[in-house]
Amino acid sequence: MIMDQLTLATRTQLTSQTGLEDLIPDLTGDTISFAGGLPDPAQFPKQAISDSFQRVLANNGLDALQYHNAKGYLPLREQLAARLARENTHIDANEIILTQGAQQGLDLTAKLLLNKGDHIVVEAPTYVGALAAFAAYEPRYHEIPLENDGLDLTLLNKVLLTQKIKLIYTIPNFQNPTGIVMSLAKRQQLIELANRYDVIILEDDPYHDLRFAGESLPSLKALDTEGRVISLGSFSKVLAPGLRIGWLVAAPALLRQIRYLKDGADLESPTLPQQVISDYLIHNDFDAHLDSLRKNYLVKRNWMLDALRKNLPAGFTYTQPEGGFFLWLTGPKSLNFERLLREEVAPKEHLLYVPSTHLYASNQVLNSARLSYATYDQATIELGIQKLSRALTAEALRLNA
Repeated sequence: MIMDQLTLATRTQLTSQTGLEDLIPDLTGDTISFAGGLPDPAQFPKQAISDSFQRVLANNGLDALQYHNAKGYLPLREQLAARLARENTHIDANEIILTQGAQQGLDLTAKLLLNKGDHIVVEAPTYVGALAAFAAYEPRYHEIPLENDGLDLTLLNKVLLTQKIKLIYTIPNFQNPTGIVMSLAKRQQLIELANRYDVIILEDDPYHDLRFAGESLPSLKALDTEGRVISLGSFSKVLAPGLRIGWLVAAPALLRQIRYLKDGADLESPTLPQQVISDYLIHNDFDAHLDSLRKNYLVKRNWMLDALRKNLPAGFTYTQPEGGFFLWLTGPKSLNFERLLREEVAPKEHLLYVPSTHLYASNQVLNSARLSYATYDQATIELGIQKLSRALTAEALRLNA
């Protein structure tokens, strides 16, 4: 075998241990997956997107199928800049680069900033895909616990005082995996800390438009006073993930270097879906579509909360998010959600979730799990929670025996 003759880069081992591949498995039979953050396919504007494809190919097909530069389709960047300006993020289209989902933005930012051994701050818990993107660059992690209103800034300040932190990674809106929202006061304080200690903030904000309760808050990029926030967004959660188009917003000096890195990675994100999205935004009421999504996901969240209230055994808690796709389930300290998934829940109940093990950089927290309510109808959500509750009840009895 040729693999026996090769010495692979250390990053292959690091990235193979993140658990990211389990988020979107090959489902078989009656398996229910609360694992991946998959949007409800019934909400995809299939006909409108089809119409946009037809118009783009008919009116601008040769250009849409040609090579273009890495920054992305200018009209779409201008449309994004206009939408961001409505929320007081006043940027120029030249401060936006279009990416292959927000995930590529994570990788490009890590590639831009991180050398082996650099110190970075991540939330605890955090998005497994971010840890997978960072792992290839071998940073040293500092985990900052989450409070009900976001990062524990007292602890963060202590870390910043004692360590040279290169990057702070945060998901301020409907945090993945907990659903927590960072308060306005903490957003403002985080910007002040980053300015004081000369740190870049990476704001991952794919759920920004999916708030279905509570008060809308300004993004960290909107509060940025020194151009040190790199902000990521995506059409995957609000239009269709198969289009694979996201965006990255950064100050010109940072964006220039990111553009060079993207040139080396893929030359450009596909132009055809960029032009299709731009056409869609011209010919459709995107705000009405977002409002429909918010109503839909609120109903789904309530279905899962109701099912948990009815079925979950004593000793468990869960968050009640005001937006996004996820809630966070926590059990007794002795519970190992990873072992339970591998040995009981997946093979016997045909149910999947994301255990907390891979959602902490330290891999040390075992008694929590991420559940997504976004994909299924009421009957399937209720059935899945019944299956999960049955397994958790049996496990609690076993642990207390």
